[in-house]
Parts: sequence; C-alpha cells; structure tokens
Amino acid sequence: MLTVSNMVSKRLALVLALVSCSIATADNLYRYKNNEGGTVVDWHVPAKFAGRGYEVLNSQGEVIEVVPRQLSSSELNDKDLVERLKRGAEAERARLAEWDRFLLLRYSTVEDIDAARDRALRELKIRLSILASNQRVARGRLETALSRLADVERRGETAPEQDLAAIDTLRSEIASLGRSIEEREGQVSAVTEDYNRDRDRFTQLQDVVVLRRSLSRDRAVREK
Repeated sequence: MLTVSNMVSKRLALVLALVSCSIATADNLYRYKNNEGGTVVDWHVPAKFAGRGYEVLNSQGEVIEVVPRQLSSSELNDKDLVERLKRGAEAERARLAEWDRFLLLRYSTVEDIDAARDRALRELKIRLSILASNQRVARGRLETALSRLADVERRGETAPEQDLAAIDTLRSEIASLGRSIEEREGQVSAVTEDYNRDRDRFTQLQDVVVLRRSLSRDRAVREK
C-alpha cells in the first residue's frame, strides 16, 4: 500500500489500496472511504467498501458519477426513498462536475488560485478601508455637532431644529456605515473560505492525476 502523504499533498490524505476487487472500468478511477474513514483512490472499489457509496473519476480527476450507498431490503421497498437518493446522487454528481470543470478551466496551478484570492481580498479591503474612513469622518462631524449643541445648552438657549436633525442624520449615517463595514467583513471571511475550498478541491484534482500516473506505472509493471 502506498500512502499519498509520501508523494503528494497531505491535504487529501489518500491511501492507495492495490488489491483485487469487484468494481472496475478500464480508464476510470474510484474514490471511496476505508474502515478508518480515510479517502482512497484506486482502479477498483473493494466489494466490502462498495456498499458505502463511492465516486467515479475521469482521467483529470473530475467526478463523473456519484454512486450512493447500498440500500437495505426494507429501504429498497420504499420507492420514494430510492428516487430521492437517485436524485440526490445525480445532483451531487452535477455539482461536483460543474465545480471541477470551473476550476480546471480557470486555473492552471494552485498559485493561480492564491493570486485570484489575494486580488479579491485586496479589492474588498480597499472598500472596507473607505467605509471605515467615512465612518471616522462622520463621527468627527458628530462630535463637533454635539459640542456645539452643548455650548448652546450651557448658554440656556434652545438648539435649532436643523442642528438636532443634523445630529440624528449623522447618527444614522454612522450606524449605516457600521452595518456596511460588518457586511464587508463578512464578505472577506466568505471569500477567503470560498477560495480555500477551491484550493483544496483543485489540489485533490491534481493529486488524483499524479496518483493515476503512479497507478498506471505500477499496473504496467505488474502486467509485464
């Protein structure tokens, strides 16, 4: 058995199981979970693991089919459940296939993803900086307005309505800018998470290609 951590990204933590088994198609690879919960990629899915469900991968590591877990006899009699699982498996296959195609068309290396992430974050942080600056200015104006109001009250005079209205407007503006800042900060976190997921997925695709080459070499040696 060849552990992937010795040859490719530790992220995927794949373990190659070169054993005889029951499910195989010439040029496809299969991804499934072993007893330890580790992800395994091989030319075959051992019969003892096939019932748990697995993914079929093409030569680029893209998911071309999602096979759901094996159903019990009672579950097989539930036609609605069977149909839901079939639809769910097809929806997951389509989602993963679309994601994989997007990544392979848009990026050539992991560094491309890092660069795209940095650009997106830089733009968001510029907007965040502008909002924070605007909020500081509004707070300064509010402090000035409140200071004038305090002077008026100390003189025993009545504050002009327009000054009171201006203070309310500034408070509303500061609150609105605060909400916008929180929203932008949330976008920074979301964008970071999205790109990290893309990075991990792209790494998996690359790892599968490397594994495929290794498996192909090993199979060629065995067949000599």
